[in-house]
Amino acid sequence: MKPLIAANWKMNKTVSETRAYFERFLPLVEGYDAADVLVCPPFTSLQAAREMLEGSSVALGAQNCHYEDAGAYTGEVSLPMLKELGVSFVIVGHSERRHLFNESDELINKKLLACLRHGVRPVLCVGEKKEEREAGLTFKVVETQLRLALSGAEELLSRVEVAYEPVWAIGTGTPATPEQAQEVHAFIKSLLKELNPNAEVRVLYGGSVKPSNAKAFLEQPAVDGLLVGTASLDPESFAQIVKALE
Repeated sequence: MKPLIAANWKMNKTVSETRAYFERFLPLVEGYDAADVLVCPPFTSLQAAREMLEGSSVALGAQNCHYEDAGAYTGEVSLPMLKELGVSFVIVGHSERRHLFNESDELINKKLLACLRHGVRPVLCVGEKKEEREAGLTFKVVETQLRLALSGAEELLSRVEVAYEPVWAIGTGTPATPEQAQEVHAFIKSLLKELNPNAEVRVLYGGSVKPSNAKAFLEQPAVDGLLVGTASLDPESFAQIVKALE
């Protein structure tokens, strides 16, 4: 499997900024096929991104979704809406959704199952907080999040991406070490094999990834890609990360 290098723009970039970004980014990665590339803009920029990505190999993702197809859910966006915009991936369970917006494991599971129902690949985020790591609870937290989010999806694990994002590393400038990432990734992979021995699942690392450390993470045997936040907002920076193994 090729590594997957994914950009999560979070609440950044207007429509015009999105167009300008891809005008600079796409020429930098044109013809590069050693990694799969995914960009997840905010909802308002999805249509502009789709137009800019026409004819390229870069995939389009969304940062969130609702689990129902339609209904009285003011402010929410459904998977049929996203699919019509060309979205093929959706981030679910990001720590900012869990901790800022109080999303439960049960809700994340509903979103993940909805993605699979619609043929969209969920990027399931798991990870522990600083105090949980210091208490030696990393594996317990990650296992609980994985088991609850993937409940009922075991047979379809090959259609899921998992991202390990230690909460203490996101946006702090202090990433996990490559060795710490490898240790948790290996644990995640062993758990996924237990859930479905035949499934091949990419496990990405996310949390203060930048051009200077991307290669070190990707060289770890259990790290199958990267989920990049701040460093993906600059097209040159993200292109360097995409091509880190070149």
